[in-house]
Amino acid sequence: MALPYRYSACMTRPTPHVRADYPYHHPTPTRWADNDVYGHVNNVTYYAYFDTAVNAYLAARGALDLHAGSVIGLVVETGCAYFAPAAFPDALSVGVRVARVGTSSVRYELAVFRGADEAACAQGYFVHVYVDRATRRPTALPDALRAALEALRL
Repeated sequence: MALPYRYSACMTRPTPHVRADYPYHHPTPTRWADNDVYGHVNNVTYYAYFDTAVNAYLAARGALDLHAGSVIGLVVETGCAYFAPAAFPDALSVGVRVARVGTSSVRYELAVFRGADEAACAQGYFVHVYVDRATRRPTALPDALRAALEALRL
């Protein structure tokens, strides 16, 4: 019987990145609620890890005021590849780097590392479009935000 899904030969499977590929690492402990019925961190939880790492970095550098800033980032595209499972109570870290900075958008690349492992157990990306908080229209990146992003640029 054929499987309902087959990994296509035309799709290129990425190679796991290593810690040194990322200039910033955000400590991320797993929580009991992160595990799914199969006993590992559920795939959607990795996206929360990504978002938390980016926003923690920006907030710590004064580049993003999460509650009162006039500019906010909206995720418009995302993807993730999984290489090895993580599970509670693993101690994780999320590596963050910036692949592209535009006028109002940023492509972040992220990787999740388990314990002292050098290779990523998952890696992905997301694109933020920064918009005016009130109008939700794209706006140019403020200078402080752009400077914080450039520090993570490849």
